[in-house]
Amino acid sequence: MEKSQSKQKSNTKVAQYEGQEEVDPTFKTKKHTEVELIKHRVKSERRDLKLGIFPEVCMKQEGETLYPTRSLKRDNLFQNFTNILLFQKLCSKVSENLTRKHWHPCVPEEEGHMIEIQDLFGQSIDTQKKPQLVIIEGAAGIGKSILARLVRRAWKEGQLYRDRFQHVFFFSCRELAQSKQLSLAELIAQGQDMPKAPISEVLSHPEKLLFILDGIDEPAWVLEDKNPKLCLHWSQIQPVDTLLGSLLGKSVLPEASFLLTARDSDLQKIIPSLAQLYQVQVLGFTEFEREDYFYKYFARERDATTALILVKSNPVLLTLCEVPWVCWLVCTCLKMQMEQGGVLSLTSQTTTTLCLKYLDLTIPGQHLRTQLRALCSLAAQGICQRRTLFNESDLCKQGLAEDAIATFLKIGVLQKQPSSLSYSFAHLCLQEFFAAMSYILQDSEERHGDMENDRIVETLVERYGRQNLFEAPTVHFLFGLLSKEGLKEMEKFFSCSLPGKAKLRLLWHILGKSQPHQPHCLGLLYCLYENQEMELLTDMTHNLQGTIVPSPNDIAHTLFQTNENHLVIQTDMELMVVTFCIQFCYHVRSLQLNMERQQGYELKAPRMVLCRWTPITDASWKIFFSNLKFTRNLEELDLSGNPLSYSAVRSLCKALRQPGCQLKTLWLVECDLTSTHCSLLAKVLSVRSSLTELDLQLNDLGDDGVRLLCEGLRNPACNLSILRLDQASLSDQVNTELRTLEARNQKLLISSTWMPHMMVPTENMDEDDSLTSFDQQRQRSGDKQIQLQGTEDDFWGPTGPVATEVVDRERNLYRVQLPMAGFYHCPSTGLHFVVTRAVTIEIEFCAWSQYLDKATLKHSHMVVGPLFDIKAEQEAVTAVYLPHFVSLQDTKASSFDFKVAHFQEHGMVLETPDRVKHRYTILKNPSFSPMGVVLRIIPVARRFIPITSITLIYYHFNLEEVTLHLYLIPNDCTIQKAIDDEEMKFQFVRINKPPPVDNLYIGSRYIISGSEKLEINPKELELCYRSSKEFQLFSEIYVGHMRSEIKLQIKDKKHMQLIWEALLKPGDLRPALPRIAPASKDAPSLLHFVDKHREQLVARVTSVDPLLDKLHSLVLSEDSYEAVRAETTNQDKMRKLFSFSRSWSQACKDQFYQALKETHPHLIMDLLEKSGRVSLGS
Repeated sequence: MEKSQSKQKSNTKVAQYEGQEEVDPTFKTKKHTEVELIKHRVKSERRDLKLGIFPEVCMKQEGETLYPTRSLKRDNLFQNFTNILLFQKLCSKVSENLTRKHWHPCVPEEEGHMIEIQDLFGQSIDTQKKPQLVIIEGAAGIGKSILARLVRRAWKEGQLYRDRFQHVFFFSCRELAQSKQLSLAELIAQGQDMPKAPISEVLSHPEKLLFILDGIDEPAWVLEDKNPKLCLHWSQIQPVDTLLGSLLGKSVLPEASFLLTARDSDLQKIIPSLAQLYQVQVLGFTEFEREDYFYKYFARERDATTALILVKSNPVLLTLCEVPWVCWLVCTCLKMQMEQGGVLSLTSQTTTTLCLKYLDLTIPGQHLRTQLRALCSLAAQGICQRRTLFNESDLCKQGLAEDAIATFLKIGVLQKQPSSLSYSFAHLCLQEFFAAMSYILQDSEERHGDMENDRIVETLVERYGRQNLFEAPTVHFLFGLLSKEGLKEMEKFFSCSLPGKAKLRLLWHILGKSQPHQPHCLGLLYCLYENQEMELLTDMTHNLQGTIVPSPNDIAHTLFQTNENHLVIQTDMELMVVTFCIQFCYHVRSLQLNMERQQGYELKAPRMVLCRWTPITDASWKIFFSNLKFTRNLEELDLSGNPLSYSAVRSLCKALRQPGCQLKTLWLVECDLTSTHCSLLAKVLSVRSSLTELDLQLNDLGDDGVRLLCEGLRNPACNLSILRLDQASLSDQVNTELRTLEARNQKLLISSTWMPHMMVPTENMDEDDSLTSFDQQRQRSGDKQIQLQGTEDDFWGPTGPVATEVVDRERNLYRVQLPMAGFYHCPSTGLHFVVTRAVTIEIEFCAWSQYLDKATLKHSHMVVGPLFDIKAEQEAVTAVYLPHFVSLQDTKASSFDFKVAHFQEHGMVLETPDRVKHRYTILKNPSFSPMGVVLRIIPVARRFIPITSITLIYYHFNLEEVTLHLYLIPNDCTIQKAIDDEEMKFQFVRINKPPPVDNLYIGSRYIISGSEKLEINPKELELCYRSSKEFQLFSEIYVGHMRSEIKLQIKDKKHMQLIWEALLKPGDLRPALPRIAPASKDAPSLLHFVDKHREQLVARVTSVDPLLDKLHSLVLSEDSYEAVRAETTNQDKMRKLFSFSRSWSQACKDQFYQALKETHPHLIMDLLEKSGRVSLGS
């Protein structure tokens, strides 16, 4: 028994080490011996290997670890590499054009969606079928092989596809191509892990077989099904390509499933028999996975942290690390510098310069550098012949000495295949880099001239094809090496002369040979980025507005001669490359980075629209804005719909203040801006910048934020002529300040467009299609300032605010009557509705504890939004937006992790939303019941989900002392409402202050501190989610007599990092809403509250009918009640009601006030704050 347990644990550990090959491409050779030794050193204790539980294995040798301890603490096997981004394309047939389109003449449709590894063989959304053939494609080094190995390892350890596949066979096609002939039985045995099952058992259930073919496009073969009607016996020997062609053509084992990885998406040339394709594109590492990779690579956490700090200081380098192979390259360079004891320095801006740095650190001595020429020649020969494996005779033919081969193996440039006597480069990209150097070295003498250039170009065209030439990494490296910096480094390295003019002719030969067939594509932009020579960039991008023809290997590149062009980008790397090249494209005057596919903007200049449907990292924003500051011809920039962090806005403002920046118009609509961001924007307004138009609509700027903007507008240096922002939620004082500012500056127009005009939604209409552009609405409104009365509790729609009526305050039940078709949203709740006609909707705030059996979801899902019980005519509502508080920009969760929980009579149902956006999930044609958003998680990961949070401050005020209550909670309107109600019971009043800027984490602890002499209890708060019916955690702060301002701060306990700060002034404190009390007989005759504010109450009370219901029989007779209701408008109803108030007693007016406080609490609070203390009993 003990032996069995020991053996089981040994096998478990060895299985874990297989993953290191995914971290280090040279791992297989370097650690083969150590793994064998580990088998004999394992302890005999039993460890269960279950989902989310790993044995802690840390094996150190010469400063390296196979699997660092930190990575083993993960809670789920998929966490090792699940954050390689996967994009599933919509299913297509090979008879159709399989190319991925980047350039479009009009707004492109989404071509697929993000998925996770466990969804690869799941039901396809568009076909509703489970695929048998999945093709994993992507750029060089992006992580395709990592993913393929991970699938095999996850299945082997029982974590993935166990219910679908009984046997999984993994093949490296580069190795498989070495076998000339195989039988089906031999093929299966070669791909099987130990212990091997009998062939008869394997073939008994062919539908339970999965063949993984890694690098299907690497060998020079055509996998044609030559015997479609011939039933082959499993023992019959066939050429390998014929055998694979029969398998893929379904004449052999037609029920089996396949997972293929390939760079080339046009696989019909290789596999003519392919039918319908299920294509998944690998997009590389998330930012979190890049960081995690460093901790996997380095043995010591301190070294990993040091390396990360250096890389993060260089946003370009951090973006390059999106590609796993480049991530390995960066880690290797930094590790070598650490071992050599020098100062860490890595300033590379391209993959080519990174490879040159790698060579400089790796290749010691001039003798080995001489041998490197032979290695480069070997690499070029392999690329030409589509070979990645070489035997000893191949190496000897190139003149590689035995000692040189041993050294190249030791330093990891070469690796020996354990299963054969073959050699290969550490990575195919490394072979392509050496091949590019070989082509340059071959042409080192000018006498070869154009003939040699022609030979090199024809070799590349023969290998990659004329259409795909610019997509080839070898060509990317050629462009990089043929830059001035690249040639200089090569001359230094090889001690030879490489004339720049002669080398430049090689570049023009490449461009000349391919230009007629492929004038511009994203691959060419990558080539130009690697080169970074201004003369070449300027010459090649000046006509970027011209025709761009399709490139078969991209997601597509078709640009037409129009005034507006749309470019689909999916990664940070693509964004960096494109914006770098845009600097030199002088025809592009207007740029739009669009996540929401907004339509209908009025074109004021030739416009390029970059379409991206995934959030952008802060590092990419920094590069984006850094490139823009040098784009002198850019006049308009539209970032609407993109969530912008404080760091991103800071980078934007830094670019705007640059003397060379010529930007005139900036749209920042719905970018999650707050008052904190306004401090940065105000600094831009206060300097003499080129900016003349700024749109900040649909952002929660608040009074404080707008006041900061006003300070910038008052500066004489400010050139702004148009400012658009929402004014509905602003106080009268701030709106007055804006009007005064506008009156003093005749050139300044401050306008508010409110909500865009809505088209009547139809059943099949996308919710984005129901919105026309802000520009069209501006044209209709004539940019006139709209004066509308309303509050955050109202629903804003096509006609302005629609009042929300209080039906039952105890139940938190509300009603809204939407008057016409359109899009409506309520700022205070985050709810949005798209309706096709006038409809009445009832909304009840619910508590999760009322419905949720905690045992049901607590181990698999996390509550991430409020719970509403919505009642409406189902056919009238075509979409509902339910709010959530997860930060999509920083989380690792995909949209498939979000679910909408419905609580129905028969139990709970989880529904996948149609779309997940930054603040809400969207359900189309919804069915209504108590419903809210949850997130699928693993239990321990709950503490690593970034959320948006809010701080709530309440005070109790009297003449002697001030007491504060401070809450830190998730951004959930039902919790805030429950806290408001509870605090109001004790006459505590809320002070509005901005929320924390950064995302926080559930379960984290925070320290509350403040000015001296404040008594704080407790001083530590935990950010947790508690249902609205549960007691909420808060800190009580005793201030005493408040003579001057005080400062409050919240810091992260673990790192003591400041996450929130607020300044409270004595003027912030206003009296609490007084309780109704009978009038004192001796009190002087003062104007009652309702009489004093008659004008405001007539203008701003929007829910008159609920108010009348509360006054009926108490203050109003039946006749008076009907007389008021007979009036047509709310204002006329209020005027009629006040006509009766002349005969009311003091008590009647008190009851009137009480009814107003219950139906319009925010309005009453606002009036009290503006007027100071009011004696209600007088």
